[in-house]
Amino acid sequence: MGNYYTLRSKTGKVSIQIHKRSLFTLVALILTTVAVFIISLSSGSSYIPLRAVLEEIFSESDHAFILNELRLPRVLMGLVVGAGLGVSGLILQGMIRNPLGSPDIVGVTGGASVGAVIFIVFLLGEISVQWLPLASITGAAITTAIIYLLSWKNGVTPMRLILIGIGISALTNAVVTMFMVSSESAVASKVYLWLTGSLYGANWHEVTILIPIIVILIFLSLFFTGVVDIKQLGDDVATGMGVRVQFFRFLLISLSVGLAGAAVSFAGGIAFVGLIAPHIARLLLQRSFGNLVFGSALIGSLIVMIADIIARTAFLPSDIPAGVFTAGIGAPFFIYLLYRNRKGMNE
Repeated sequence: MGNYYTLRSKTGKVSIQIHKRSLFTLVALILTTVAVFIISLSSGSSYIPLRAVLEEIFSESDHAFILNELRLPRVLMGLVVGAGLGVSGLILQGMIRNPLGSPDIVGVTGGASVGAVIFIVFLLGEISVQWLPLASITGAAITTAIIYLLSWKNGVTPMRLILIGIGISALTNAVVTMFMVSSESAVASKVYLWLTGSLYGANWHEVTILIPIIVILIFLSLFFTGVVDIKQLGDDVATGMGVRVQFFRFLLISLSVGLAGAAVSFAGGIAFVGLIAPHIARLLLQRSFGNLVFGSALIGSLIVMIADIIARTAFLPSDIPAGVFTAGIGAPFFIYLLYRNRKGMNE
Protein backbone atom coordinates (compact mmCIF):
# COMPACT_ATOMS: atom_id res chain seq x y z
CA MET A 1 0.00 0.00 0.00
CA GLY A 2 3.07 2.26 -0.06
CA ASN A 3 2.16 3.52 -3.52
CA TYR A 4 -1.21 4.88 -2.36
CA TYR A 5 -2.48 7.83 -0.36
CA THR A 6 -5.72 7.19 1.53
CA LEU A 7 -8.36 9.86 2.07
CA ARG A 8 -10.98 8.88 4.64
CA SER A 9 -13.80 10.86 6.22
CA LYS A 10 -14.17 10.99 10.01
CA THR A 11 -17.18 8.65 9.87
CA GLY A 12 -15.40 6.25 7.55
CA LYS A 13 -18.25 6.30 5.04
CA VAL A 14 -16.02 7.86 2.37
CA SER A 15 -12.65 6.24 1.76
CA ILE A 16 -10.63 6.98 -1.37
CA GLN A 17 -7.26 5.54 -2.27
CA ILE A 18 -5.24 7.64 -4.70
CA HIS A 19 -2.16 6.18 -6.37
CA LYS A 20 0.85 8.46 -6.11
CA ARG A 21 1.16 8.65 -9.90
CA SER A 22 -2.53 9.50 -10.14
CA LEU A 23 -2.08 12.25 -7.54
CA PHE A 24 0.66 13.85 -9.62
CA THR A 25 -1.58 13.58 -12.69
CA LEU A 26 -4.47 15.23 -10.82
CA VAL A 27 -2.18 18.05 -9.70
CA ALA A 28 -1.08 18.52 -13.33
CA LEU A 29 -4.74 18.59 -14.43
CA ILE A 30 -5.54 21.20 -11.75
CA LEU A 31 -2.65 23.41 -12.90
CA THR A 32 -3.70 23.00 -16.54
CA THR A 33 -7.28 23.92 -15.63
CA VAL A 34 -6.09 27.07 -13.84
CA ALA A 35 -3.95 28.01 -16.87
CA VAL A 36 -6.83 27.49 -19.33
CA PHE A 37 -9.14 29.42 -16.97
CA ILE A 38 -6.83 32.45 -17.06
CA ILE A 39 -6.31 32.20 -20.83
CA SER A 40 -10.09 32.03 -21.27
CA LEU A 41 -10.48 35.25 -19.30
CA SER A 42 -8.04 37.01 -21.62
CA SER A 43 -9.63 35.68 -24.84
CA GLY A 44 -12.56 37.17 -26.69
CA SER A 45 -13.54 39.87 -29.17
CA SER A 46 -10.95 42.09 -27.49
CA TYR A 47 -7.78 40.47 -26.21
CA ILE A 48 -6.81 41.31 -22.64
CA PRO A 49 -3.15 40.67 -21.78
CA LEU A 50 -2.55 37.92 -19.22
CA ARG A 51 -0.76 40.45 -17.03
CA ALA A 52 -3.95 42.54 -16.84
CA VAL A 53 -5.97 39.44 -15.94
CA LEU A 54 -3.58 38.60 -13.11
CA GLU A 55 -3.65 42.21 -11.93
CA GLU A 56 -7.44 42.06 -11.73
CA ILE A 57 -7.23 38.87 -9.67
CA PHE A 58 -4.83 40.33 -7.13
CA SER A 59 -5.77 44.01 -7.25
CA GLU A 60 -7.68 45.90 -9.94
CA SER A 61 -7.16 46.62 -13.64
CA ASP A 62 -8.63 48.83 -16.35
CA HIS A 63 -10.60 45.85 -17.67
CA ALA A 64 -12.58 45.22 -14.48
CA PHE A 65 -16.05 45.38 -16.08
CA ILE A 66 -15.22 43.09 -19.01
CA LEU A 67 -13.49 40.55 -16.78
CA ASN A 68 -15.85 40.56 -13.79
CA GLU A 69 -19.23 41.03 -15.43
CA LEU A 70 -18.86 39.51 -18.90
CA ARG A 71 -16.11 36.91 -18.99
CA LEU A 72 -15.74 35.57 -15.46
CA PRO A 73 -19.36 34.31 -15.19
CA ARG A 74 -19.05 32.70 -18.63
CA VAL A 75 -15.76 30.97 -17.81
CA LEU A 76 -17.04 29.79 -14.43
CA MET A 77 -20.16 28.45 -16.15
CA GLY A 78 -17.98 26.46 -18.57
CA LEU A 79 -15.88 25.14 -15.70
CA VAL A 80 -18.87 23.94 -13.68
CA VAL A 81 -20.94 22.66 -16.63
CA GLY A 82 -17.99 20.61 -17.89
CA ALA A 83 -17.39 19.14 -14.43
CA GLY A 84 -21.05 18.19 -14.05
CA LEU A 85 -21.28 16.55 -17.47
CA GLY A 86 -17.98 14.71 -17.00
CA VAL A 87 -18.98 13.16 -13.66
CA SER A 88 -22.50 12.42 -14.94
CA GLY A 89 -21.04 10.40 -17.81
CA LEU A 90 -18.63 8.63 -15.46
CA ILE A 91 -21.48 7.52 -13.19
CA LEU A 92 -23.55 6.24 -16.11
CA GLN A 93 -20.64 4.31 -17.59
CA GLY A 94 -19.81 2.86 -14.19
CA MET A 95 -23.36 1.71 -13.45
CA ILE A 96 -24.23 0.24 -16.83
CA ARG A 97 -20.68 -0.98 -17.49
CA ASN A 98 -20.80 0.23 -21.05
CA PRO A 99 -18.22 2.58 -22.60
CA LEU A 100 -20.92 4.23 -24.73
CA GLY A 101 -22.89 5.48 -21.73
CA SER A 102 -23.29 9.24 -21.51
CA PRO A 103 -26.17 11.63 -20.72
CA ASP A 104 -26.70 12.69 -24.33
CA ILE A 105 -26.57 9.17 -25.81
CA VAL A 106 -28.73 7.44 -23.18
CA GLY A 107 -31.47 10.08 -23.44
CA VAL A 108 -30.98 12.27 -20.37
CA THR A 109 -29.94 15.32 -22.36
CA GLY A 110 -32.71 14.64 -24.89
CA GLY A 111 -35.30 14.73 -22.09
CA ALA A 112 -33.84 17.98 -20.79
CA SER A 113 -34.04 19.39 -24.32
CA VAL A 114 -37.73 18.48 -24.63
CA GLY A 115 -38.49 20.19 -21.31
CA ALA A 116 -36.59 23.30 -22.35
CA VAL A 117 -38.13 23.43 -25.82
CA ILE A 118 -41.67 23.09 -24.47
CA PHE A 119 -40.94 25.97 -22.09
CA ILE A 120 -39.47 28.17 -24.86
CA VAL A 121 -42.30 27.48 -27.31
CA PHE A 122 -45.30 27.69 -24.99
CA LEU A 123 -44.31 29.50 -21.79
CA LEU A 124 -41.46 31.92 -22.51
CA GLY A 125 -43.75 34.89 -23.06
CA GLU A 126 -45.87 34.11 -20.00
CA ILE A 127 -43.30 33.01 -17.40
CA SER A 128 -39.85 34.38 -16.55
CA VAL A 129 -36.91 32.73 -18.31
CA GLN A 130 -35.47 31.98 -14.86
CA TRP A 131 -37.81 28.97 -14.76
CA LEU A 132 -36.16 27.44 -17.84
CA PRO A 133 -33.65 25.39 -15.75
CA LEU A 134 -36.51 23.82 -13.77
CA ALA A 135 -38.27 22.86 -17.01
CA SER A 136 -35.05 21.31 -18.31
CA ILE A 137 -34.37 19.30 -15.15
CA THR A 138 -37.99 18.15 -15.03
CA GLY A 139 -37.79 16.95 -18.64
CA ALA A 140 -34.59 15.03 -17.88
CA ALA A 141 -36.11 13.42 -14.77
CA ILE A 142 -39.34 12.37 -16.50
CA THR A 143 -37.50 10.93 -19.50
CA THR A 144 -35.10 9.00 -17.30
CA ALA A 145 -38.01 7.61 -15.27
CA ILE A 146 -39.64 6.39 -18.49
CA ILE A 147 -36.38 4.78 -19.64
CA TYR A 148 -35.94 3.13 -16.25
CA LEU A 149 -39.50 1.76 -16.17
CA LEU A 150 -39.29 0.43 -19.73
CA SER A 151 -35.97 -1.22 -18.89
CA TRP A 152 -37.37 -3.00 -15.83
CA LYS A 153 -37.88 -6.72 -16.09
CA ASN A 154 -37.03 -8.45 -12.83
CA GLY A 155 -34.59 -5.61 -12.38
CA VAL A 156 -32.78 -3.29 -14.79
CA THR A 157 -29.95 -4.72 -16.87
CA PRO A 158 -27.28 -2.43 -18.36
CA MET A 159 -27.88 -3.55 -21.97
CA ARG A 160 -31.65 -2.96 -21.82
CA LEU A 161 -31.08 0.42 -20.21
CA ILE A 162 -28.71 1.71 -22.87
CA LEU A 163 -30.68 0.30 -25.83
CA ILE A 164 -33.97 1.77 -24.62
CA GLY A 165 -32.16 4.98 -23.76
CA ILE A 166 -30.85 5.28 -27.32
CA GLY A 167 -34.37 4.69 -28.66
CA ILE A 168 -35.88 7.31 -26.35
CA SER A 169 -33.10 9.72 -27.30
CA ALA A 170 -34.06 9.35 -30.96
CA LEU A 171 -37.71 9.98 -30.02
CA THR A 172 -36.87 13.13 -28.06
CA ASN A 173 -34.82 14.43 -31.00
CA ALA A 174 -37.84 13.91 -33.25
CA VAL A 175 -40.10 15.78 -30.81
CA VAL A 176 -37.67 18.69 -30.62
CA THR A 177 -37.38 18.84 -34.42
CA MET A 178 -41.18 18.88 -34.74
CA PHE A 179 -41.42 21.86 -32.38
CA MET A 180 -38.67 23.71 -34.25
CA VAL A 181 -40.29 23.17 -37.65
CA SER A 182 -43.76 24.20 -36.46
CA SER A 183 -42.67 27.29 -34.49
CA GLU A 184 -42.13 30.86 -35.61
CA SER A 185 -38.65 31.69 -36.86
CA ALA A 186 -37.76 33.79 -33.80
CA VAL A 187 -38.76 30.99 -31.42
CA ALA A 188 -37.04 28.38 -33.57
CA SER A 189 -33.80 30.40 -33.43
CA LYS A 190 -33.91 30.46 -29.62
CA VAL A 191 -34.57 26.73 -29.54
CA TYR A 192 -31.70 26.05 -31.92
CA LEU A 193 -29.26 28.14 -29.89
CA TRP A 194 -30.21 26.31 -26.70
CA LEU A 195 -29.97 22.88 -28.33
CA THR A 196 -26.53 23.57 -29.76
CA GLY A 197 -25.17 24.51 -26.35
CA SER A 198 -23.72 27.93 -25.66
CA LEU A 199 -22.23 29.79 -22.71
CA TYR A 200 -23.11 33.13 -24.27
CA GLY A 201 -24.92 35.45 -21.88
CA ALA A 202 -23.99 33.59 -18.70
CA ASN A 203 -24.45 35.81 -15.65
CA TRP A 204 -23.69 35.77 -11.94
CA HIS A 205 -27.25 34.83 -11.00
CA GLU A 206 -27.04 31.59 -13.01
CA VAL A 207 -23.51 30.82 -11.83
CA THR A 208 -24.38 31.22 -8.14
CA ILE A 209 -27.33 28.84 -8.59
CA LEU A 210 -25.42 26.20 -10.55
CA ILE A 211 -22.15 26.00 -8.60
CA PRO A 212 -23.68 24.73 -5.31
CA ILE A 213 -25.82 22.16 -7.15
CA ILE A 214 -22.90 20.68 -9.12
CA VAL A 215 -20.45 20.77 -6.19
CA ILE A 216 -22.89 19.08 -3.80
CA LEU A 217 -23.85 16.36 -6.30
CA ILE A 218 -20.20 15.62 -7.16
CA PHE A 219 -19.41 15.42 -3.45
CA LEU A 220 -22.32 13.02 -2.91
CA SER A 221 -21.04 10.78 -5.71
CA LEU A 222 -17.88 10.14 -3.67
CA PHE A 223 -19.99 8.33 -1.06
CA PHE A 224 -20.60 5.60 -3.64
CA THR A 225 -16.92 4.95 -4.44
CA GLY A 226 -16.90 1.46 -2.89
CA VAL A 227 -20.23 0.48 -4.48
CA VAL A 228 -19.18 1.49 -8.00
CA ASP A 229 -15.77 -0.19 -7.68
CA ILE A 230 -17.42 -3.45 -6.59
CA LYS A 231 -20.06 -3.07 -9.30
CA GLN A 232 -17.33 -3.20 -11.94
CA LEU A 233 -16.89 -6.90 -11.09
CA GLY A 234 -20.44 -7.60 -12.31
CA ASP A 235 -23.94 -7.65 -10.85
CA ASP A 236 -23.68 -11.23 -9.58
CA VAL A 237 -20.42 -10.63 -7.75
CA ALA A 238 -21.72 -7.36 -6.29
CA THR A 239 -24.92 -9.05 -5.11
CA GLY A 240 -22.87 -11.85 -3.54
CA MET A 241 -20.86 -9.25 -1.62
CA GLY A 242 -24.05 -7.77 -0.17
CA VAL A 243 -24.51 -4.79 -2.50
CA ARG A 244 -28.15 -3.91 -3.22
CA VAL A 245 -27.49 -3.54 -6.94
CA GLN A 246 -30.88 -2.27 -8.12
CA PHE A 247 -31.21 0.19 -5.24
CA PHE A 248 -27.78 1.72 -5.77
CA ARG A 249 -28.21 1.71 -9.54
CA PHE A 250 -31.35 3.80 -9.13
CA LEU A 251 -29.64 6.22 -6.73
CA LEU A 252 -26.59 6.67 -8.93
CA ILE A 253 -28.58 7.12 -12.12
CA SER A 254 -30.67 9.74 -10.28
CA LEU A 255 -27.43 11.46 -9.27
CA SER A 256 -26.24 11.37 -12.88
CA VAL A 257 -29.54 12.84 -14.08
CA GLY A 258 -29.26 15.64 -11.51
CA LEU A 259 -25.75 16.54 -12.67
CA ALA A 260 -26.56 16.43 -16.39
CA GLY A 261 -29.95 18.12 -16.01
CA ALA A 262 -28.54 20.98 -13.96
CA ALA A 263 -25.60 21.47 -16.35
CA VAL A 264 -27.57 21.55 -19.60
CA SER A 265 -30.37 23.62 -18.08
CA PHE A 266 -28.04 26.62 -18.00
CA ALA A 267 -25.70 25.90 -20.91
CA GLY A 268 -27.97 24.03 -23.32
CA GLY A 269 -27.35 20.72 -25.01
CA ILE A 270 -23.55 20.62 -24.97
CA ALA A 271 -22.88 17.17 -26.39
CA PHE A 272 -20.32 14.39 -25.91
CA VAL A 273 -18.51 15.85 -22.87
CA GLY A 274 -20.01 13.12 -20.66
CA LEU A 275 -18.76 10.52 -23.14
CA ILE A 276 -15.22 11.78 -23.68
CA ALA A 277 -14.13 13.00 -20.25
CA PRO A 278 -14.41 9.66 -18.35
CA HIS A 279 -12.49 7.80 -21.08
CA ILE A 280 -9.64 10.31 -21.02
CA ALA A 281 -9.63 10.10 -17.21
CA ARG A 282 -9.27 6.31 -17.37
CA LEU A 283 -6.28 6.66 -19.69
CA LEU A 284 -4.53 9.02 -17.28
CA LEU A 285 -5.53 7.73 -13.83
CA GLN A 286 -5.86 4.57 -11.80
CA ARG A 287 -9.38 3.20 -12.26
CA SER A 288 -10.69 3.76 -8.76
CA PHE A 289 -14.03 5.59 -8.94
CA GLY A 290 -12.80 8.24 -6.49
CA ASN A 291 -9.81 9.04 -8.72
CA LEU A 292 -12.00 9.13 -11.80
CA VAL A 293 -14.56 11.51 -10.24
CA PHE A 294 -11.89 14.19 -9.80
CA GLY A 295 -10.28 13.39 -13.16
CA SER A 296 -13.56 13.42 -15.12
CA ALA A 297 -14.61 16.71 -13.51
CA LEU A 298 -11.32 18.41 -14.40
CA ILE A 299 -11.17 17.00 -17.94
CA GLY A 300 -14.82 17.87 -18.58
CA SER A 301 -14.11 21.43 -17.46
CA LEU A 302 -11.08 21.63 -19.74
CA ILE A 303 -13.04 20.37 -22.76
CA VAL A 304 -15.85 22.92 -22.32
CA MET A 305 -13.53 25.85 -21.56
CA ILE A 306 -11.26 25.09 -24.54
CA ALA A 307 -14.29 24.68 -26.81
CA ASP A 308 -15.61 28.05 -25.60
CA ILE A 309 -12.25 29.75 -26.23
CA ILE A 310 -12.32 28.46 -29.83
CA ALA A 311 -15.98 29.48 -30.16
CA ARG A 312 -15.22 33.06 -29.10
CA THR A 313 -12.01 33.63 -31.06
CA ALA A 314 -11.90 31.43 -34.19
CA PHE A 315 -14.63 33.20 -36.18
CA LEU A 316 -14.61 36.79 -34.95
CA PRO A 317 -16.80 38.80 -34.77
CA SER A 318 -19.19 35.82 -34.62
CA ASP A 319 -19.63 33.96 -31.33
CA ILE A 320 -20.18 30.31 -32.23
CA PRO A 321 -21.91 28.02 -29.68
CA ALA A 322 -19.35 25.93 -27.78
CA GLY A 323 -21.48 22.82 -28.34
CA VAL A 324 -20.51 22.88 -32.04
CA PHE A 325 -16.89 22.21 -31.13
CA THR A 326 -17.55 19.62 -28.40
CA ALA A 327 -19.72 17.74 -30.92
CA GLY A 328 -16.97 18.06 -33.55
CA ILE A 329 -14.56 16.36 -31.16
CA GLY A 330 -17.05 13.92 -29.66
CA ALA A 331 -18.64 12.50 -32.80
CA PRO A 332 -15.40 10.99 -34.19
CA PHE A 333 -14.59 9.72 -30.69
CA PHE A 334 -18.00 8.04 -30.50
CA ILE A 335 -17.39 6.33 -33.87
CA TYR A 336 -14.00 5.17 -32.59
CA LEU A 337 -15.62 3.65 -29.48
CA LEU A 338 -18.22 1.87 -31.62
CA TYR A 339 -15.42 0.46 -33.79
CA ARG A 340 -13.33 -0.62 -30.82
CA ASN A 341 -16.26 -2.35 -29.12
CA ARG A 342 -17.86 -3.87 -32.24
CA LYS A 343 -16.86 -7.42 -31.24
CA GLY A 344 -18.54 -7.21 -27.83
CA MET A 345 -21.65 -5.64 -29.36
CA ASN A 346 -21.96 -8.43 -31.92
CA GLU A 347 -21.86 -10.97 -29.15
